[in-house]
Amino acid sequence: MTAPALVLAAVGGDDAHVRQVVHTLATRMMKLRPTVSVQTAMVDGSGYQLRAAVERLSQQGADEIVVVPLDVTSAIDAHPDLAGELGDLTATYPLLRIAMARPIGPAAELLNILDDRLRTALRATRTVELDALVLSLPAGGDVRGHGLVSRRARQWATHHKLPCVVAVADGSGPNVAQAIATLRGQGRRHIAVGSLFLAEGPRWTAQAELALHSGAVAVSGPLGADERVLDLVMARYAYAAMDLLEADSDAPLTDVELHTEDALIELLAHS
Repeated sequence: MTAPALVLAAVGGDDAHVRQVVHTLATRMMKLRPTVSVQTAMVDGSGYQLRAAVERLSQQGADEIVVVPLDVTSAIDAHPDLAGELGDLTATYPLLRIAMARPIGPAAELLNILDDRLRTALRATRTVELDALVLSLPAGGDVRGHGLVSRRARQWATHHKLPCVVAVADGSGPNVAQAIATLRGQGRRHIAVGSLFLAEGPRWTAQAELALHSGAVAVSGPLGADERVLDLVMARYAYAAMDLLEADSDAPLTDVELHTEDALIELLAHS
């Protein structure tokens, strides 16, 4: 039985940095799983690239496709442009079975990448003292994602034994300047910012500059095409591919199923 094809989908079609990260992840995925046909789709509001990716895979003979959103802040709901286009594609290609996987974030494994990026930034600025952290994100995410982001911030704070405040770049919550001001109001002076962004881009650059202007001692780079991001992609793909085999694949995921899917990350990371 042929493995379902894969589409890596990300918001930011006009951003060269995002495109490069997605392209690199796709290239690595094809090397690791040569039996899986892989396409990329940069969502820019029109959904055109997703449609084009599905059309290419259909022409190659694919009859099952899994779309994995490279969204680091949403836990369940795909970007509206992706979700809306999926319904149209299902109608256009009735012989194709297309599944939308859960977005990759905000998985706990991303905190390990975040730590690596922040350590690099701290070494570059020769920072030896920290007394607070800011977790900076591009957006607030969906409802479940928002709750998971809060949990990740608590986990990160507990791990480093430092207070942590969440900042978002889309205006749905405090930005990095406001988060830093909150921590300064608590008497904190040596504040570092961890960037939970997929790639460099206008939002990451704006938040990084704002953080440094507000007195942050260091700002981490984005996650990039890290192998651990690819592990998450593979886990989301694997679970959605199994779901295609189920007759009730349209049923909502239960908490037990969500936990099982997350457990695949560890399995695939060591396979």
